Amino acid sequence: MLRRTTVALAAALLLAGLAPPAHAQQGESYVALGDSAAAGPLVPDQVLPDLGCLRSDRNYPHLTARALGVASFRDVTCSGAKTRHMYQPQETELGSVPPQLDALRPDTTLVTVHIGANDVGLTGFIEDCLNLLPPPVGDACYNDYTDENGQDTWRVKTEALRPTLVTLAGDIRARSPQARIFLVGYATYARPDGCYPRVPIIRQDANYIRATLMYFNRMLAEQAAAAGIGFIDLQTPSAGHDPCASPGVRWIEPYIPASPAAPFHPNALGMRNFATIVTGAVTAAAR
Repeated sequence: MLRRTTVALAAALLLAGLAPPAHAQQGESYVALGDSAAAGPLVPDQVLPDLGCLRSDRNYPHLTARALGVASFRDVTCSGAKTRHMYQPQETELGSVPPQLDALRPDTTLVTVHIGANDVGLTGFIEDCLNLLPPPVGDACYNDYTDENGQDTWRVKTEALRPTLVTLAGDIRARSPQARIFLVGYATYARPDGCYPRVPIIRQDANYIRATLMYFNRMLAEQAAAAGIGFIDLQTPSAGHDPCASPGVRWIEPYIPASPAAPFHPNALGMRNFATIVTGAVTAAAR
């Protein structure tokens, strides 16, 4: 009976956006690695150190750390980060920041890593497809990404990233052998057929962006499995909360944000929901 009550309480807390602290690993030491999808550029409040990383104290790593009641927490997520910045310093507009893997310690017990989109240029790709004038005046962008061999350049880049992610997981494990490692996927940035002109990306391009990101997230999940680490899906639960959704519903802001956030990045509501998802996944894996 006590066990059933504890499980029910845990479920209620998760639905409220809070993980039950009693279910966190005792003395959990949490390190968050990643790019702007985790850092939360322009989401209040942007914090020191490394102000050039545009890191929020209400991003999902911070909120997850609070929900889990961890003993120690280091957030080194940084806007613009690529996988190479796990190993080497990253230059920001306000100075250089250390390699993200330097934050890991032998006693680190939990790592989330949210990386890869900048390696293949997905954010720039979405912005390239903005089209203020629909066809026939404006041009679609989906057919611009085919190389001389007829291959989709975004899928070629995505495939090339596979071994890098497996190597990264191994390097995290080598530095923090006690850690549970979770690769976090990317949210839904385009709904089927888009919502032109509310978000000025035409139907064909919205569907192309959606398919490209789905392919990318599938690759992340497959490489997490290949590396023997966890994968946390943000794409599925964020459906209906994409940039086409109304303010107060959307988790990702459009090109002209209505809430403090960078264009096509999570807002504060998105970060709260991502924290609930990440906290739930980490807690469930600890059972």
